[in-house]
Amino acid sequence: MFPGTPLHTAWPSGYRAAVKISFLVHNMYGIGGTVVAVAHLAAGLSEHHEVEIASVYRRADTPGIALDPRVRVVPLIDARGGLWKHLRPSARKPSRMFHDPGPANSPLPPTRLADQRIKRYLRRTDADVVIATRPFLVGHLARHGSDRYLRIGQEHRTLDSHNPELREECLAAVQHLDAYVTVSEADAEQWRAALPERPTTRVLSIPNAVPAPSARPSTGDSKTVVAAGRFIPIKRYDRLIEAFAKVAAERPDWQLRIYGRGRHEKRYRRQIERLGLYDRVRLMGAVSPIETEWAKGAIAAVASDGESFGMTLVEAMRCGVPVVSTDCPYGPGEIISHGRNGVLVPLEGGSDAFADALLRLIDDPEQRQRLGAEGLSRGADYDPARIAGRWTGLLAELAEARAPQGRRPWPGLTPAPAFHTGPRLEGLLRRQPMDRTDDRPSVPARAVVTPDGSLTVELAAASLPPGELELVGRRRRAAEDGSFRLPVPAPPPDPGAGGADPWVRVTVPRTGRVLPEGRWDFALESRGTDGGLAQDPRLQVQLVDSAALMTLPPAVDEHGVATRIPYRTEEGGLALRTWLRPAHAEAEQVVTGERTVTVTAALYGATGEPVAALARSRTGGDIGLPLRPLGDGRVEVTLPYAALTARLAGEDDSWELRLRAETGRATVPIGRIAGDWPDRRRTDRFPAVTMDREGAAPVRVRPHFTARHDLTVTATEVRPS
Repeated sequence: MFPGTPLHTAWPSGYRAAVKISFLVHNMYGIGGTVVAVAHLAAGLSEHHEVEIASVYRRADTPGIALDPRVRVVPLIDARGGLWKHLRPSARKPSRMFHDPGPANSPLPPTRLADQRIKRYLRRTDADVVIATRPFLVGHLARHGSDRYLRIGQEHRTLDSHNPELREECLAAVQHLDAYVTVSEADAEQWRAALPERPTTRVLSIPNAVPAPSARPSTGDSKTVVAAGRFIPIKRYDRLIEAFAKVAAERPDWQLRIYGRGRHEKRYRRQIERLGLYDRVRLMGAVSPIETEWAKGAIAAVASDGESFGMTLVEAMRCGVPVVSTDCPYGPGEIISHGRNGVLVPLEGGSDAFADALLRLIDDPEQRQRLGAEGLSRGADYDPARIAGRWTGLLAELAEARAPQGRRPWPGLTPAPAFHTGPRLEGLLRRQPMDRTDDRPSVPARAVVTPDGSLTVELAAASLPPGELELVGRRRRAAEDGSFRLPVPAPPPDPGAGGADPWVRVTVPRTGRVLPEGRWDFALESRGTDGGLAQDPRLQVQLVDSAALMTLPPAVDEHGVATRIPYRTEEGGLALRTWLRPAHAEAEQVVTGERTVTVTAALYGATGEPVAALARSRTGGDIGLPLRPLGDGRVEVTLPYAALTARLAGEDDSWELRLRAETGRATVPIGRIAGDWPDRRRTDRFPAVTMDREGAAPVRVRPHFTARHDLTVTATEVRPS
């Protein structure tokens, strides 16, 4: 447990506790563990201190993760676009600082220009504390930092993970700092053992901060294992996928979702296809914020060979998801108490031991509930306020140790009640405004799917402008009747004060309002206007909680079969993907073989059992398919690939799989519209098969879902390269 140091209580007597803290980060505009960790800690510290993040590079308009509005970002090099490299020769020359493989192998490697800008920042900053977050940044802080401020290095990996040359350079640099902070005690011990017997630098461990999620905790009934992180070798997703092959064989109703991205994605897809797990294991891509996706899981899995801390473990715990993790160095063993708030699997047990641990939890719902509840309690130990308290205590101790008796601890710490406000950096060091195409005020919002499938849009009451507002949904590329409007309740006089609800809620019911198939964009508009006014605020969606859709079947009523999936747009807005069909066949399972694809589907919105199955060509014509009734409207349909290749007239064609529910009635598409995911084309991927043809070019055949989520099989001639 981490009791934390109370804020404002540990500073030397007579001096202000609020100081200016600067984080030096390689690229705050990307997504990674360091970016997330810095963002969370900066938010916790900004409650009582002035916090600035100096990002060496700025590669995008906005940071890779939403920051607390009190945190100031200072980009040192604007790397948007490609012209910046050609403006200065130093931008094309490698850095003179010691080689740091992480940034060096990234799209933005350290350069001479970076050396110059970092050196200038360290000489001119008015911060009281500078915290460097990468080895090469620690080198700069040791070499070019000033005694005007506390110099602190932060280790987001481990000493052992660095190559021997970098390790020696880091050890030499650390001895010129006031403190060096690791994220696990085991790693701190390694650093202390490697440094001289009586180092002047204080080496200690403070774990990363993880905030409480806004999403509701997991219900544990999704039959889904969730993993998240970068696709790099040490994360050992190959071990997890291999373990899940054993799980899928024994519990075929469970699935695995892996969130992340990286250069090894194709390797993992090949492994998934080779093991026949393509309809059970899904690579979901990178998602931010990730908390809504953790909350969709019944079990969280970490199969790494090493974790410097284990951010994903704590994120899952904070969402009430029981964690199964390898007992790898360094973090998991310090976070998880085996059998109490999670499960630790010995590394030497390999994928078999990991699979066995997953199966034990799958088969024991009561233990999952208990571990999830204990994990919630343990996760609270890493709340940003508690971790910020530990940092505040450290800074106070370092300042006291620096100060001669009766003198100020350092020049930046003054007996003033307000924040320190010295001269700001000039030119490129000045904070650059975030580019926006929409300058209207924004209203923070959250979208939550309720257990009955309705959509509740929560609006920050304090940000709503005066006057009557409506939440408007507009169907894209629709003509008449392509919108609906819902009144926004008036906010309370003082939202959030005295326990008052800080959110105003508008509900789009699942039933009672017919929404045609398509995509709908939401906006806030003044009531009584058509199209809104220029000053109307824009929605800025913080998260979309669609976990309730994981187990919810399509809705069936007199209007047909309907599903609705909300999602956050790339611009941060709110959209709704809708389907509405007279009848629909939901693809429950898709199995590809060397010569056939077999689909198990459940029919909704039609009476009786399906009487026929067919594949309908894009260029015209149907192919009758074998159909096997399974009862309760469920059927098994088999498509022989040879039937497609024999009908292929040109270089390519595609066939939609459909059912005929009743003789003489229209056919029903087989697709996948249920669930929580608005685009199946990337996540639900199936292997291709190459079919030889006598006297003609081979044909490559692959099942896939279309943009409308209809199941289609495409055949394409393979031409010699």
